[in-house]
Amino acid sequence: MSSALLLGIDEGTTAVKAALFDDELRAVAEARRPVPVSRPGPGIVEQDPELILDAVVDAVAEVLAQAGGREVLAAGLDHQGESVLAWDAESGRPLTPVIVWQDKRHEPLLARLDEHSVERSGLPLDPYFSAGRLGWLLDRDVAVGRARDGGSLRLGTVDAFLTDRLAGRFATDLSTASRTQLLAVGGRDWDEQLLRTFGLRREWLPALGATFGPLGELRCERWPVAIPLTAQLVDQQAALAGSGAVRPGELKATYGTGVFVLGRTAGPTRASGLLPTVAWASSEDGGVGEIAHALDGGVFAAGSLLDWLAEGLGLAQDAPALAAAAATVQDSGGVMILPALAGLGAPWWRPTAHGVIAGLTAAASAAHLARAALEAIAWRVADIVGAVSEIVPVGGLRVDGGLTSDETLLQIQADALGLPLSVGRVDATVLGAAMLAGVGVGLFASVEEAAERLPQGRVVTPLMDPGERSRRRELWRAFVQASAEL
Repeated sequence: MSSALLLGIDEGTTAVKAALFDDELRAVAEARRPVPVSRPGPGIVEQDPELILDAVVDAVAEVLAQAGGREVLAAGLDHQGESVLAWDAESGRPLTPVIVWQDKRHEPLLARLDEHSVERSGLPLDPYFSAGRLGWLLDRDVAVGRARDGGSLRLGTVDAFLTDRLAGRFATDLSTASRTQLLAVGGRDWDEQLLRTFGLRREWLPALGATFGPLGELRCERWPVAIPLTAQLVDQQAALAGSGAVRPGELKATYGTGVFVLGRTAGPTRASGLLPTVAWASSEDGGVGEIAHALDGGVFAAGSLLDWLAEGLGLAQDAPALAAAAATVQDSGGVMILPALAGLGAPWWRPTAHGVIAGLTAAASAAHLARAALEAIAWRVADIVGAVSEIVPVGGLRVDGGLTSDETLLQIQADALGLPLSVGRVDATVLGAAMLAGVGVGLFASVEEAAERLPQGRVVTPLMDPGERSRRRELWRAFVQASAEL
């Protein structure tokens, strides 16, 4: 057994987590730093890039101080996926806020495009993806225009900004590129046709490379040592690895701000209502080697729905208190919620849909609304798993993320699916980043070998009668169809 440690860095939407793991992927130290999210107007969601960078530096400094003199062999960085920003190539100074994946200000730009113009990406023309945000920044932001004209413009996802500042490496990986709408299905580099569609140039974007392998070195004056960077990818792909769902046909769902369902496929696969994506790509001779593929579907409001009901509407002190209230009632009392606070994602893809609360009566309480919110999250996940099951057999679902600490949600989810849930670690995302760093540095021979070291999760089995499940599923689908047009 080696005494060396692996570092995972999870740059999530609302917080940065850093954790150290031993070679059996057991947590040794961890730290968390919240990152503010600003909503200055309808459809506008932003973050301060410097605050994200500070949170990464602080969290890593804290766990390194707990390493006890043990060597940190390698680091893996995951990030929040489709969020983007612009910065100056010479100074590294941000030119814009981070435009978060929930942001919709660029919808008018997308409305000018034809759906057929993005077919090569395999992704629908939806504000969820990065390309529209990047095109909007070029079109509207004065500082971005000046940097473009002066030849110092850099555009990219948050990981590219972080590695540029901490490793002098302006690059990202193929899993990230597959979420931008600028990579063709099965492609290995930015697609020229898709770049032209959004008015972008290759020289403004980060270089594309492997997910794991020798990717540079992270340095900061606040850290006692430089750390080899050997993995870099999207947070949901990191969670896929950390859940152990690393073989074709295996499926995971991560419950956080939203819920994101990913399942490995044998190759690049197009499926109605689902997103073809790159799970990860190995390094070979300094370039990209073997590419693992997946299908993806996202529920854009889950934890954020609970936060809004609790704090925005004042139904509870906070989201955990709201979830606890849901456990005090046996059903939702006829209340139904469409959790479309940021549009309706897979497999419906209705970006203009709004949240809806229906079925209110004088007998409805805050607990009934809380229960309806958990049911809404569960049925939205069931929408996606049902779409995946039309492509590959699904025998169960591996679940992780903060919301999976709530037993009521887990049982509602198992009942909605009619499938067993394998409950993994809450922090599967940061674990996956560290695990892939171990593959990248050669500690593990493969992703599959690394996954064998993960403990088996406890199982939650469905209790609902199949006939009742079918009735509720049809009721849910009718509700979505009617409500998504409001």
